[in-house]
Amino acid sequence: MNFRFSKSLEGFSSSAVREILKLTQGGSSIISFAGGLPAEEFFPLDAVGEAFQRVIAQGKSAMQYGLTEGYKPLRESLCKRMAAKNMHVTPDQMLLTTGSQQAIDLLTRVYIDEGDVILVERPTYLAAIQVFQARGAIIRSVDSDNDGMLLDDLAAKIAEHKPKLVYAIPTFSNPAGRAWSLERRQGVVDLCRAADVLILEDDPYGEIQFSENETYPTLFSLAGDAEGGHVVYTSTFSKTVAPAFRTGWVIGDSTLIRHMARFKQSADLHSSTIDQQTLYHLLEHFDLDAHIALIRHHYGQRMKFMAKLLEEQAWPGVTWTEPKGGMFFWVELPESVRADELLKTAVKEGVAFVPGATFFAENPQHNTMRLNYTHTDEASTVLGMQKLNTAMQQFLQNV
Repeated sequence: MNFRFSKSLEGFSSSAVREILKLTQGGSSIISFAGGLPAEEFFPLDAVGEAFQRVIAQGKSAMQYGLTEGYKPLRESLCKRMAAKNMHVTPDQMLLTTGSQQAIDLLTRVYIDEGDVILVERPTYLAAIQVFQARGAIIRSVDSDNDGMLLDDLAAKIAEHKPKLVYAIPTFSNPAGRAWSLERRQGVVDLCRAADVLILEDDPYGEIQFSENETYPTLFSLAGDAEGGHVVYTSTFSKTVAPAFRTGWVIGDSTLIRHMARFKQSADLHSSTIDQQTLYHLLEHFDLDAHIALIRHHYGQRMKFMAKLLEEQAWPGVTWTEPKGGMFFWVELPESVRADELLKTAVKEGVAFVPGATFFAENPQHNTMRLNYTHTDEASTVLGMQKLNTAMQQFLQNV
């Protein structure tokens, strides 16, 4: 068969994270700092089991097809949770999706044509880059620091490129772990409003913050009303409950949401209703906020523990910043070190990480890597860092 693949495959590569995960699953002895994986020991198994039993107790109707927009009681519950963050929407302004990843894909399908420009942070989420590339978008990076996008550079690139969309993860970004300052958040909202540019705010990690004294208003809340607004917001249960539910949500102007629902019909009719119903009963009968406080505490401890181990390695020319939340350390290596080459040595030693170059839409920085601290316990983290140190020393000897 002479397969005639579509042009969308041109320049499209598989996810480096997914490929590395293949090495570390199925009984592999490799310790992985690669994936953005929550810790299994904190999954609320008993509460999920009870919620599922409540769904089954409803009878056979619980197994039927559902609405493309998603199970309405869950949308109503999520509207209440959003209101607590000063994001006021109705169920008609919300779509339940197969993870927030599908929300990125659906918005891109309804809003982006081939050749349209999308501005992203430098660096940014690699799977979003994949979605934008598949659509044929032109992706341009905005210079960023620990406080977020640099407003002067954003303004210059809006003027130069006339973008249709800005994609951002302002709270504990993936991969850099940044938490934007209020000034940068408001500045990005104001610049995009003035230029009539839509913002897609991706917020999978926002509830995993380590300091109760910090506040991180969403771009959506700063922008005002959803109807006619220029911010679309998406989040997920993957990091706060469990990834296996593959349930996320997206909120925004009702016209945008309606068009996204139309495209979702052609993709999968609807996301799993049994999962959505289970999550609804979990929200009704389980203290999710107390559970999030628990994982915040433990993930904060794991972050501090990995920071201590990074400090002890004393690798020459290596820098990082302690994240205020989320799941990742972003590490910059000496310019002479290519992280993709270091990874080969590390895997031989039995440890994995994600080379940072894959998170850049253009002009990749090859001397960077992302380390996940949430999935491994202390003993595994110690062993993994020892293996990584051995790999680093071997690599530096050969540079």
